[in-house]
Amino acid sequence: MASGVISLGLAVSLIADVTHGPLRFGFLRADSLSVVFVLTAAFLYASAAVYAIGYVNRSAPAGYQRRFLFGLNIFGWAMICAPLVDGLALLWVAIEVTTVVSALMVAVDRTRAAAEAAWKYLLIASAGLGIGLFATIIIYHAGTTVYGLSYDLTLNQMIAAGGRLDSHAARLAFVLAVLGYGTKVGLAPVHTWLPDAHTEAPTPISAMLSGSLLAVSFYAVLRYVQITQLSVGAGFVHTVLIVFGLLSLFIAAFSLLVQRDLKRLLAYSSIEHMGLLCLGVGFGAPIALTGVLLHILAHAAAKGNAFFCAGVIMHKYGTKDIGSIRGGLDKLPWTGPLLVASVLALSAFPPFGLFRSEFMIIAGGLARSSVMVVAALLVLITIAFVGLIRATTSTMFVPARPGTPAAALPRSEPSAWMVVPIVVGSLALVVLGIHPPDQVMALLGQAVTEFGER
Repeated sequence: MASGVISLGLAVSLIADVTHGPLRFGFLRADSLSVVFVLTAAFLYASAAVYAIGYVNRSAPAGYQRRFLFGLNIFGWAMICAPLVDGLALLWVAIEVTTVVSALMVAVDRTRAAAEAAWKYLLIASAGLGIGLFATIIIYHAGTTVYGLSYDLTLNQMIAAGGRLDSHAARLAFVLAVLGYGTKVGLAPVHTWLPDAHTEAPTPISAMLSGSLLAVSFYAVLRYVQITQLSVGAGFVHTVLIVFGLLSLFIAAFSLLVQRDLKRLLAYSSIEHMGLLCLGVGFGAPIALTGVLLHILAHAAAKGNAFFCAGVIMHKYGTKDIGSIRGGLDKLPWTGPLLVASVLALSAFPPFGLFRSEFMIIAGGLARSSVMVVAALLVLITIAFVGLIRATTSTMFVPARPGTPAAALPRSEPSAWMVVPIVVGSLALVVLGIHPPDQVMALLGQAVTEFGER
């Protein structure tokens, strides 16, 4: 817990510094865009660390406790480091490290289902990152037209090369990067590992996977967007992102209607939100990109809350089956209402931060005359809302039938440690929705300026 909270404090301390320009230290580099993702990773790391105090069963073997807590720390640190490395090659290495660590954490419970999910995740994500490595090689080749055969893939060099990069190679590298890193983001059609891994991982790890790991992988996509649009123009880049975004939204929205597993439901919701991020960047308007960056922060808090609530419910009811969970508002006086609030936040209801961010994304789409895409977006997120709210209504508002195991449960919370981070996350969502701190909005504005959207 101390490590997570200190990391969050250090991440917050970067905000004021990077608004005056990028910071460099050896092979590390922090600018406004990267600090948004560092804040996301650090916030969920701290939240998961607090939650883990109540989550880890004290009767579990000491070896398991050490493995779990050690892995949680390494996973948190890996996701904080990934946005801070300077260069596309180091970024690939850092994201590969997050894959290895997170795969081990998915399997840490050593059940058959967890082992299967971890192997599926490792194989699919490694294949995707293999494509991402190919993208790194191709973008390096594109830069040889400017720097010759030997140079560093640092961000400053690639951005400075701008329109002088070989345009055909840059296009190919971008498509490969979206497909490769998009595997880790959870974009359709390369999303198939995500529902299994998020479902079988321990709850604190599920929250970090969904709210932070996907975002950090999306950061890699954004860096390729930043470089490629300087070389080939924004039109090609935006078209590719809109296609992937709509496909992801479509698959996630209809999948949400048929889920029977609570954590799997939240996993498909993550795919929906990643698709929404792609659309926001694809619209290309500054207000939409600001909304995307705000959405990353708000989604981390909302999805972390939702998974934390799911973990409490599983602890209470002993199941993830939506059909077996009834009377949640009665049995869980804190977690029940907080789950309802988390689902409403994920559905972009005011006064939560996702309402503000999605409103900005839609405004950006309309500003760029992407009316048909915005219309499709609205239809698909409405379908997703129906799937989320139907499951929430049945588990929280429908009372348990007399004589069932759920009816015999006492009215109590398993642990205060498991509730505290959910309360903090809910407060953060309200603040981001009503009046985000001036420093945060300045950070987002500076990130948009550095990104190059006009």
